[in-house]
Parts: sequence; C-alpha cells; structure tokens
Amino acid sequence: MAGRGHTTLTPAQRIAWLRLVRTDNIGPVTFRQLLNRFGSAEAAIAALPDLSKRAGRRLEVIGQSRAEDEIAGLSRYGARLVAQGEPDYPRHLNYIAGAPPLLTMAGGDKLDWQRSVGIVGARNASAAGLKMTRLLAGELGGQGYCVVSGLARGIDSAAHRAALDTGTMAVLAGGFDCIYPQENIPLAHDILDHGGALLTEMPLGWEPRARDFPRRNRLVSGLSLGVVVVEAAKRSGSLITARLALEQNREVFAVPGSPLDPRAEGGNALIQQGARLVTNAQDIIEGLGNADPARTALFDPEWQPEGECVGMAPPAESERLRLLEALSTTPVEVDELITQTGIAPHAMQVLLLELDLAGQVEWSSGQLVGLRHR
Repeated sequence: MAGRGHTTLTPAQRIAWLRLVRTDNIGPVTFRQLLNRFGSAEAAIAALPDLSKRAGRRLEVIGQSRAEDEIAGLSRYGARLVAQGEPDYPRHLNYIAGAPPLLTMAGGDKLDWQRSVGIVGARNASAAGLKMTRLLAGELGGQGYCVVSGLARGIDSAAHRAALDTGTMAVLAGGFDCIYPQENIPLAHDILDHGGALLTEMPLGWEPRARDFPRRNRLVSGLSLGVVVVEAAKRSGSLITARLALEQNREVFAVPGSPLDPRAEGGNALIQQGARLVTNAQDIIEGLGNADPARTALFDPEWQPEGECVGMAPPAESERLRLLEALSTTPVEVDELITQTGIAPHAMQVLLLELDLAGQVEWSSGQLVGLRHR
C-alpha cells in the first residue's frame, strides 16, 4: 500500500476537488494556493467567478453532475480517485514539484510502494535491450522491488511483463479509457489481474497528446527511488524521464551499449554525465542503498503566505501593476517579489492567483514564479 496519510475526503469534498482540478488553468500549484487562500475546494469554486473576472479570463468549473459521472465511470473500470494526503496516495509523489492533487488509480493494494524502481527505454528496442530489461525487472522483482514504467512499446512493455508476478505499476498518459498504445490494453489488464496498479492524473476520455507524455514521465520518476535507462536515443522521452529523476533528487542508472547503435547514445551519454553504470540488478540495488525521497527533498513546499488569508480585502490595481512590472520570464522567489514591490503577502497571493488563472504566469517547483513564455 501507499504511504500513510492524514486525511480522507468526504464524497462531497472529493467531488469539489475533482471539479477544481478539472478547471482550465488550475494546475497543482494553483490548486493548493486556492485551498490555502479559501480554506476548501468548495469555497474556492464559489470565489472563482470574482477571481477570474479580475484576471480577465472567464473560467468554467465543471458541473457537479459531470464530476459525479466521472467518478461513476471510473468505478466501472475498477478505478478510484485518490487525493494527496489520503492513505492510498503514493508517498514518494509527495516529494516532487507539482504533485497531482488527485490521482486516478486501479489495483495496487498489495504493492510495496516504498520500494519501487522505474525502468524506461526505447520503443524500438533491440533484442539485447529487451533481454536485459527482462533480466533486470525479474531480478529486481525477486528482491522485493516494484517496477514502474509508462506502458509504452519496447522497453516499458518488457519491464511490465517481466514483473507481473512480483509487482508493477503502469503510469498512463491519457485517461483510463484511452490506453496508449491500444496494443497494450491486454497488458494493462494483465497488470491488474496480477495485483499491479494503473494510475493517471488525466480524466476519462482524455486522448494522450505529445505534451502529456513528459507529464506522465514525471510521475514515473516521482513514484520511483531511482530510474534505469536501458536504451535511449540522443533525444528521447527516456532521457526526459532521467532528467526529471535528477530534478526530483532520484538516482539515475543506465545500461551501456554499443557506440555504433543509436539506441545506446542516450544511455552512454548519461553514464558520461555521472549516471551509475548497470550490468545487473545488484548494481541498481547497491546504488539505491538507503534511497528515500524524504531524506533530502529537493523542492520546498509551494509558497504560501504566513497567517490567515481568508476574508482579506482584494489588492489594489496599483499593486497589480507593480507586480507585473517586477515580473519577467526569469523565475524568481515570491518572497523576493514581496521585498521588491512592498506588496503584502496576502495581496501577493491573490494577485499571483489571478495572473495564474489568466495564464500570464507559470511556477517553477512551487516557490519560483515568472511570466509565461509566449
């Protein structure tokens, strides 16, 4: 099971969280800022019309019935919504930037979510790469590790299949009813039938797009103590996963390959840059040692003002202009903006919320904010 949580949402709260999460321009950081500002998802939803009006962008919160339909639809797939802070929420995800407030999950009741290793690699994998993947995943499973991957063709599929009996998690880029590639739908069923897990942050009916795969990759690495790259070209999604793992303070491993094989260029480059070279599963186990994302979390929690903010008067237009003048596309700490502009913390929070809802700013980690690149 996942790490121990502190709260359990009521059905009404879960619907309100879902409605807020599914609203355009409300990402994980903005979601938590809204909850901090207004105290609950219900109150945030009630405040959004005024907030979005001041932001100059009308935001449409999905209706209660649509949220209820999604929850009912998920139940038909044997899936459930898990909120951050609940007992089933994967503990390792609490230590990544922009952790999803809500995850859709199926299965996983018997998995050891604490001892998990990501295995990723090329879709057009070589026979040798597939064999190495099967060996690594099988041996890691035999040592009690759960294998995490992205259900893609090639290395991902081989890793999942080799770990079916010992435990594997597949992270989807789309909704539960839009598994990609379609040829891996039977594999997804096999994972659940063997006690593994499927999870995604995307809604039902969501067909994965190109930009959704890096989002998925950050969860593959975030769920893992470390990530193993078996085969990867110079510019590939697997290298994105490795970079994300480094940003999340996870261990990175790579299997070396022939310099003549383009599929080995990425892994070999990672080794040159300091990734641990892997020849067998024991190399990975030794490299993980006492790895735990909680030991040195790279990112601070999302910025929030100290003290009570509920019921504070809205900021003045002059403060908005001062903030816009101080911002640039280079991310800066919110506390630095407060010092530069003289804007009170509670007013700064509201202004940043409004600009975020309008699509004018974006967050890095959760402590840094800058103007969105156009």
